[in-house]
Amino acid sequence: MGRDKALVEVGARRMIDHVATALTASGLEVVVAGFERISIEFPVVPDALGEGPVAGLVGVLTAHPSRDLFVVAVDQPLLRPQTVMNLLSYNGDLVAPMWEGVPQVTCAVYRPTVLSCAQTVLNSPRASLRSISEGVTTVRIKEGVWRGWGEDGRSWRSVDHPEDVAYAAAVLDA
Repeated sequence: MGRDKALVEVGARRMIDHVATALTASGLEVVVAGFERISIEFPVVPDALGEGPVAGLVGVLTAHPSRDLFVVAVDQPLLRPQTVMNLLSYNGDLVAPMWEGVPQVTCAVYRPTVLSCAQTVLNSPRASLRSISEGVTTVRIKEGVWRGWGEDGRSWRSVDHPEDVAYAAAVLDA
């Protein structure tokens, strides 16, 4: 989108603020991984050894070694607190909803037990959060379950294009 998505406005608020509101409504503290280059009012933990989601996860897990983390991308402003709370209620190293056969790893619970695997993945040539899901005990929440929570997939929908911003704004206004 040509700039930091965290600062893109959806409606009258930045995407990062929509995400933070959902997390705090779920009783969670907001900690942002890797955003040293922009000015935000949330605690920031630098990425570990590089950039990207895996480096961010390793950085936060290292800084907060005894915390369960709910990982969500800043470009997912439609995150629902109920979905966060339901995902947190499951056991497993990683808990992620499934969408079209793929675990939604940027709307998922990561427990401290994933740190070792995440560090290994970070040092691999193709580091990805999905690779972590393959190396730990991952609870995959099927569509029939998350639909029962009133979820329709919006919580992990990324806002990547201007038309996505318009869609998200319309959903939030509804």
